[in-house]
Amino acid sequence: MKIYAIRHTSVDVKPGICYGQTDVDVAESFYEEQNHLLRELERVTFDSVLSSPLLRCRKLAESLFPDLEIHFDSRLKELNFGDWEMLSWDEIYAQPEGKIWMDNYQTLPTKNGESYPEMVERVSAFIREIEKREVENIAIVAHAGVIRILKSLIEDVPISQLFENFKPAYASVTVFEINKHD
Repeated sequence: MKIYAIRHTSVDVKPGICYGQTDVDVAESFYEEQNHLLRELERVTFDSVLSSPLLRCRKLAESLFPDLEIHFDSRLKELNFGDWEMLSWDEIYAQPEGKIWMDNYQTLPTKNGESYPEMVERVSAFIREIEKREVENIAIVAHAGVIRILKSLIEDVPISQLFENFKPAYASVTVFEINKHD
């Protein structure tokens, strides 16, 4: 089984803002980025399409796969940054609890939000469910954090290595292969 993890297009948010699970809209470059993805994916036939329900993913999934049923799954949402949603990273870091979190982001929850271990658990539950399907190609429209976790789980890469070395670009496709074992 191949999983085509598609990161949403650029968003209508100033650079440097933490938007996490805030339902922000896509940037003006949406159609240009969407067309790039359509060309990249044109030779692939998808058996299943799953997407984060957040607007930036939903719009992209619906535009890329107008003739396929799309299953929206909340487990594919980005990390919930709680009180820090829509603040700049500098503002978050300036807060004592923000600095503590940034120094320990792999274990601590965000302020009134979610921790990476919680996010890993929900994405793990999702992938365990997907692995049971008898399909060849699955499209997943999601967020950079989700795609990093997919890479960590499927390719057995420590998540700590992925934050520095793996940064999925907007409107990019990362392909993973899951080999089924009897």
